[in-house]
Amino acid sequence: MPFLLNRLRQLPPRTLGALAAVITVVIWTAFIVIARASAQGHLLPLDIACMRIVGASVVLLPWGYVWVRGMRKTQVHAGSFFGFSPLPWRVTMLCGVFGGLLYAVLAYSGFFFAPAAHGSVLMPGTLALWASLLAIPLLGERLHRNRLLGLACITGGGLLVGGNSLLHALDGGEVWKGDLLFMVAAFCWSTYSVLSRRYSLQAIPAIIAITCFAFFSFVPIYALLCASGVLQTHLFSAPISEILFQAVFQGGGSVVISGITFTQMIRYYGPVRSTMITSLVPGLSALGAVWWLGEPLDWPLIAGLLLVTCGILFGVQKATPR
Repeated sequence: MPFLLNRLRQLPPRTLGALAAVITVVIWTAFIVIARASAQGHLLPLDIACMRIVGASVVLLPWGYVWVRGMRKTQVHAGSFFGFSPLPWRVTMLCGVFGGLLYAVLAYSGFFFAPAAHGSVLMPGTLALWASLLAIPLLGERLHRNRLLGLACITGGGLLVGGNSLLHALDGGEVWKGDLLFMVAAFCWSTYSVLSRRYSLQAIPAIIAITCFAFFSFVPIYALLCASGVLQTHLFSAPISEILFQAVFQGGGSVVISGITFTQMIRYYGPVRSTMITSLVPGLSALGAVWWLGEPLDWPLIAGLLLVTCGILFGVQKATPR
């Protein structure tokens, strides 16, 4: 992986930025569609989360070990988590709980109840909402007029999408459970994002740290609970091809590759233009769900999708000077 990164850095900045943007949008879109399709497969939500963590750990734990060894040449006590995390214990645990563990478990669980189109609206949309609200107490940021307008659009879009499922909750519908899980998952990822800014974390050490925490805190406990019969698992009965696919795509793609490409995209385009580029994800993933999964695209969903996309675009605009 470091060798590949060095080769990519030799590309012209414009080419590298455009390549990073395309890869990021494709992986984020595919994550939503594939996570929903996985709900129709053999694996359970915790199984998929486990494969995501294990797949990412295969790449990132050795990378983290080498990284920490390099740090300890000048800082004897650098790193944490048995020498695999480049970040201190406290930061690794905080970021790992929200960005590495809770987000994955909640998001994958949500797709077992709600359509991918709902996830395409509620996760990217409420991600911006939670991040803006959390940035007020944690980063001391203020909400300017454009951002308030954007948050109002996002809230309205979320109500259009999630409100319909709540109306059917009394009829025995379970889609509202998925919608709620999507919003809580977005809250967890937003918390991780704000913590990353608060501690001025670089992308690669942060990705290594959250994966390290998730691996050492989740995988042994999950294996023990499954072996004792407390939790149900389909890892031993599912096709090996499905297990390997989840490990490679969810771990290698969604965690490792998109984490690096998103950072490179921000480096070239800046945070504002990057957010505008990723605003393509809700629309593309909703269309992908219709095309590949045969999900319906009704008017409340279309209106909610448009409102959330507009809200994201409004939210990244700079405040107008007075």
